[in-house]
Amino acid sequence: MTRAGLIGGALFLVLTALWLVLAVPPGPRAAYEAWFIALVLVGTRLPGPANQVTLARAYLAVPGLVYGLQPGGLGALAVTVALASLTDLLDGTVARRFAQPSNLGGALDPVVDGIFFGAVAAGLALGGAYPIWLALVVVLRYLLPALVGGVLVLAGRRPALTHTLFGQLSTSLIAVLLGWVALFRGLGQDASLVVVAAAVVIPVSTLLVFANLAWANRAALRGVEAASGG
Repeated sequence: MTRAGLIGGALFLVLTALWLVLAVPPGPRAAYEAWFIALVLVGTRLPGPANQVTLARAYLAVPGLVYGLQPGGLGALAVTVALASLTDLLDGTVARRFAQPSNLGGALDPVVDGIFFGAVAAGLALGGAYPIWLALVVVLRYLLPALVGGVLVLAGRRPALTHTLFGQLSTSLIAVLLGWVALFRGLGQDASLVVVAAAVVIPVSTLLVFANLAWANRAALRGVEAASGG
């Protein structure tokens, strides 16, 4: 266990307990507690404060899913997306501040992005605010690179753990578009134009991400070990 992980775990336990008491989410409370405790156990093994900031998005995935399912919770969902976006900006800053950028942080970042944005998209889709097929595109945007990266590692090849231009752009666009859908719906405004924009922008940006990642990992995909980045 790490010092940062123990401190972060204690803080997240308090915050998640407060959320469970104040928000009273639907369904069995034990399911929420199991997810949060699992994250705490994972977090205790992660070094450095930057990774704890990154892991916050995995905790926020549960409120993101719950608020997306509830028409009356879309305003709170917009705030949740904003908080998640803030952690995405802060984790790199914290890593540089403590001189701790690492391959682990580079690998963790897209995984928790996928968990968070996948949960938000699924909640919006199941709540009727978002097309189900588009929610699946959001999930695939993060799941496919993670699966390919895992296969490369198992095959003894080292994928390039770098933030790509289109990867960062795609995540920013997904955050903005999902947040806008939630905000518009929460304010009782018509979000149809935002959904139409998302239906065009998200699939296109996802294809660009896949192409960018394939190019960045062309050596590993060909069977030549690629140099990993921070």
